[in-house]
Amino acid sequence: MTKFADIQILHYKVPGFEALPLRTKLYIYHLSEAALWGRDILWDQNGRYNLRIRRLLERILPQTDNEDFHTYIRQVWFANGIHHHYSTDKFQPRFSEEWLRQYTDDDELVNVIMNPEVMPKRVCQSGEDLIQGSASNYYGEDVTQQEAEDFYNTLKAQAPNPDEPVAYGMNSRLEHKKGVLHENIYRLGGLYTQAIEHICEELSLAREYAENPQQQKVIDLLLEFYKSGDLETFDRYTIEWVKETEGFVDFVNGFTETYGDPLGLKASWEGYVNYRDKEATKRADLLSANAQWFEDHSPVDERFKKKECKGVSARVVNAAILGGDLYPSSAIGINLPNSNWVRAAHGSKSVTIGNLTAAYEEAAKGSGFREEFVIDAGTVAQIDRYSAVTDDLHTDLHECLGHGSGRLLPGVDADALGVYGATIEEARADLFGLYYIADKKMVELGLVPDAEAWKAQYYSYMMNGAMTQLVRIKRGCVIEEAHMRNRSLIAHWCLAQAEYWGRCFNMPPALELIKRDGKTYLRINDYITLRQYVGQLLAEIQRIKSEGDFTAAKTLVERYAVNVDADLHEEMLSRYEALHLSPYKGFVNPVYTPVTDAEGHITDITVSYDEEFDEQQLRYSKQYATL
Repeated sequence: MTKFADIQILHYKVPGFEALPLRTKLYIYHLSEAALWGRDILWDQNGRYNLRIRRLLERILPQTDNEDFHTYIRQVWFANGIHHHYSTDKFQPRFSEEWLRQYTDDDELVNVIMNPEVMPKRVCQSGEDLIQGSASNYYGEDVTQQEAEDFYNTLKAQAPNPDEPVAYGMNSRLEHKKGVLHENIYRLGGLYTQAIEHICEELSLAREYAENPQQQKVIDLLLEFYKSGDLETFDRYTIEWVKETEGFVDFVNGFTETYGDPLGLKASWEGYVNYRDKEATKRADLLSANAQWFEDHSPVDERFKKKECKGVSARVVNAAILGGDLYPSSAIGINLPNSNWVRAAHGSKSVTIGNLTAAYEEAAKGSGFREEFVIDAGTVAQIDRYSAVTDDLHTDLHECLGHGSGRLLPGVDADALGVYGATIEEARADLFGLYYIADKKMVELGLVPDAEAWKAQYYSYMMNGAMTQLVRIKRGCVIEEAHMRNRSLIAHWCLAQAEYWGRCFNMPPALELIKRDGKTYLRINDYITLRQYVGQLLAEIQRIKSEGDFTAAKTLVERYAVNVDADLHEEMLSRYEALHLSPYKGFVNPVYTPVTDAEGHITDITVSYDEEFDEQQLRYSKQYATL
């Protein structure tokens, strides 16, 4: 087991791969290669100096046994750059500038690495100019936030079909060229062409082994998009990708999530391949089949509900490979596409990645975390009994139904919530999952063993949002990452409601933070009332999303999601550190190796799990270097 800084590295297995037909193995293999060839794109998107720094560090590595240096290079590998993958704060090396200068005379790189004032944040969420305050490489060095907003607002105003807007800015770097702003498009012959050429080559090889004509059509449109960079082509690709639900294997490859752009417009490169867990997918199929029931019975205003839930599909899958922004740290659930109009008109696909959640669950056993932070033995036992079921079910509800629920009112810009949009969207999906995991429908569908199971999820979620996720925050810092803000918002809004109504009615609050023997614990006194709070907040969050109410989004996020109680934070850090746990976990990919006969024909693809983190990172830097 590899541990460094605040990271623990895990292996995940690909169950049943050895027994798959050769044709399916080849399809997975070439799609996996396509997912790995995009690695350098993400590194460059995360910061303009990242690739140069990676090459410098890997050149130094065999020359030193300095433990501080070894920790630093592993942090940089894990984060795909010099900023923490979650907090986006720049890593501060423990070695000295003098030590580093033994190995390089590049003053520029030394300054970027060692000077804490240079590029301190990859994603800046506060300040006068979010672009100038961010080190991410989605904009030219001299482009301002106002210029970027004006540029894309003009494009949106000129949209030929405002009811079907493309994702303006998604696949480009906005730059000045001879004093005029223009987009440097990610495409063949354009920005990142060296990597995209290899990606397209592997996608073309994968196409030969596709399981059905629809998969071939999806790959053809993706290749067309990579060739042209045209965003209408991208929408055509995503529509056909949503339609493809029959195959055993599926994949994502391209510019996907916008968390790395402070304006929430430009997408990071990611790639991954999965194959269906047929037995576990029965759970997701039940949710998909009942999507309209969930939409109709949601506590949100009728104006914001979908009259017809189209194309909702969900799977429980096993990841075959993780790449780009999903490697080494990965989501455990994914819902795509992100386009609101495509989702409304054509549907979406959701996955819960079962072999990753299994790896996390295995790593958590015997850690002592629950015994330290959960209020009593009875609640610990309840969480131990139900968490494996309810954690996966909440992920399913979040991805399959939460993100796919609700609708924007006509004329509302999908980007109207600006920098608060990601937090509001994640809160909306989490609240949907929390609200329905407590519904008797879960028992009727056989998705939970009994009517008590949901309480384990409520306790774990609220404890994390209010307390234990603080172990991921540095002392003196605020919460900036969208998913953490979302959980903080939900937990602290519910705590505020409980305190207010408890005081009004002179009764114990539904939930509260209490002190016992000098330690803080979450106590839930009334789970039923807590669920009512969840429903009320879901209704308000959906209203904000549907109406594009920026002011209300800002108020909620700034009041409940951002700030940190310094004393509680210090307590959480001290208690967590005493357990010697790592707050972040990530993965080493399995290694796929073609087996050939005397004529060079591939007769099998084998899989192994022997490669360790350092070895894999160095191999990837050598094998998949393009930029």
